[in-house]
Amino acid sequence: MPDHTVGLDEIINQCKKNNSKAQAQLYQLFAKKFYGVCLKYSSNYADAEDNLQDGFLIIFGKIEQYNFKGSFEGWAKRIVINNALQKFKGVRYMEVINDNIPDEEVEIDAENISIDYLMKIIHELPDQYRLVFSLYVLDGYSHKEVSEMLKISTGTTKSNLARARAILKDKIDAYSTIKIKSSAK
Repeated sequence: MPDHTVGLDEIINQCKKNNSKAQAQLYQLFAKKFYGVCLKYSSNYADAEDNLQDGFLIIFGKIEQYNFKGSFEGWAKRIVINNALQKFKGVRYMEVINDNIPDEEVEIDAENISIDYLMKIIHELPDQYRLVFSLYVLDGYSHKEVSEMLKISTGTTKSNLARARAILKDKIDAYSTIKIKSSAK
């Protein structure tokens, strides 16, 4: 029997008919990637798993609205991100924080840092900084889009991003110093 893979468009069409096998295929295609997205916007692994499951339930519930214009992955990813952000909506800790952060962009030298360590320290950021950093830096949204998604001002997104970068720079610098000292022994 020849190996036959059903195209994404056909899987989506079958999902629109509530075909559970097609839904399982769609889940298999995107679960790993979307779990990574959920990790960026969740406080812990359990929340990320819950957000992934809830995100797919929403995708399956709204899949009829997908009209094959633009990337399905982009459409679905936006649903997953919006779902993960829902628990932060209306929370008042997303205020402007006056930490006397300079207006210029903080340069982060992460060249000799493992991706695992980098993701670990990003995940350790306070929620308001992590969300803005992830949306702006990792997912490429503009300050205007981030402010609309989080219902905060663009000034707040810029302040939170600057603070996130400063914290990450301090952690990377400290890690690099420790690494250099330990390799000199």
